[in-house]
Parts: sequence; C-alpha cells; structure tokens
Amino acid sequence: MVSERDLVEGLADLAIDPGSLVLVHASLSAFGLVAGAEQTVVQALRAAVGSFGTIVMPAQSWQLCDPDYLDDPALGACERARVRNALPVYDERLTPTRSMGRIAELFRLQPDSRRSPHPHRSFAAAGLEAAEITRVHEPESPFGESSPLARLYDLDARLLLLGVGFDKCTALHLAEERAAAGRVRAVVRNGAAIEVEGERAWQTWEEAVVDDGDFEGIGDAFEAAGRVRCVTIGNARCRSMSLVELVDFAVPMMKSERHF
Repeated sequence: MVSERDLVEGLADLAIDPGSLVLVHASLSAFGLVAGAEQTVVQALRAAVGSFGTIVMPAQSWQLCDPDYLDDPALGACERARVRNALPVYDERLTPTRSMGRIAELFRLQPDSRRSPHPHRSFAAAGLEAAEITRVHEPESPFGESSPLARLYDLDARLLLLGVGFDKCTALHLAEERAAAGRVRAVVRNGAAIEVEGERAWQTWEEAVVDDGDFEGIGDAFEAAGRVRCVTIGNARCRSMSLVELVDFAVPMMKSERHF
C-alpha cells in the first residue's frame, strides 16, 4: 500500500523539493494500491513542491479535434460534417482531458489550476509560475516555441515520469520541433470550435505531424548516460531529470537519425 508519506519521501529522493517546477506524467495504476487514489498523488505532489513551487501536467482533449484529423474509418464524410458542426467550444474549465489518466484529470480540476488555451493539446498548471506557463499556446504550435513546453524549458523545469516510460514524455516533442527547424516537415490540417464575440466559430490551422517512435530509445540513451534519478514507489518505477538536459540531449540525436 502506498501512502501520501511514501510518495512525498519518494519525490524527495527524486530531487523534488519546495520551490520546484515540475512537468509530471503519471500513471495511477502503476503504483499498485494507493490509499486515496489520485487525490493522494496530487496532494503528495503539492506537498513536495510547497507553496512556492509549480506543477504542470498535460491536459489534452482529443475529443475536440477535427474528425478529418482523427480519421475514424467508421465515420463517412456526412457523419464527419455532422460531428464537426456539433463539437462544443473548448472551455478551459469544463472540457475534460482524454487519455491523460485520472491524476491529470483531477489535477486540472484543482481550484487554483490554470489551463493553456490550445483546444486539443493544453497543459494544466498550478503554483507560482502557472499563469506565465499557460498564458500563450498557439493552435499551430502545440509543442513548439509558442507552447508551455518552451516556457518550461526557459524556466529550467524538472521532468517527472511516475510509472510511465519515455514514450509518454511530451517534452521530447519540443526537441522534435527544434531538431526539425529549417527542414521541410509533413503537416496536417486540424480545427476546433472557438468562441468569437460570444458566438461559436470553426477555426482551422496546419500543424506538423509528430512522431514519438524514437522517444524510448532516446530516453534509454539519456538514462544510460547517468542523467536520470530513479526510485521505486510502490510498484512504480519513477524517474526525475532536467527537462533542459533531456531536450538538449535529444535534439542532435533527432537531427542525425531522423528523416523529416
């Protein structure tokens, strides 16, 4: 059984202390039995960083994507048009996350949490730097220089992988953006319902196609280089590292090994 105290002690071993700024990816089920479930994990994270720290988590909402982008073969052109016309406007408080897990969903519901304005790839944050991190998030830059990931890099955040692997590490998408700078990339059209002067409107944009196929290999190499702290909390293997160091490590690997 994992308690809040177990989690706080484990986070301290991962160099998370009062005042820390952390980007968190976490799986509740990976820990095994947690007394109090996701509430306990969120409380432990907040206790670990204290009142002057900041916690950030992905809060993506895939259900609001353009149905052509999702490309569900079960939906024909007419059905996709009907879905597109019926999708609700993204609401930073109301729109739920999808595939982010129970910890992230509870975290974005915290009374003091803020959420970035991207209708599909938002991040939630709470703490001292939350407003600055979530202030700007351009639709065509879900993981680039106009995203919360770039602000986290600028602020020298730590990255926590709690019971998940590097394949879930969104920070590596920032490395992907920087590795591809100046190169031709495949793009895809996407869209979302937005509010314009109190009315619903449909906005479209083009965004780069992302690829996480090499994330685990990059993470393994980074860990083998001795740049990652690891502890076990309950049944979960938990990792902590510098987000800046990981991104800087990944960029040259992607430049040399990928064909953008």
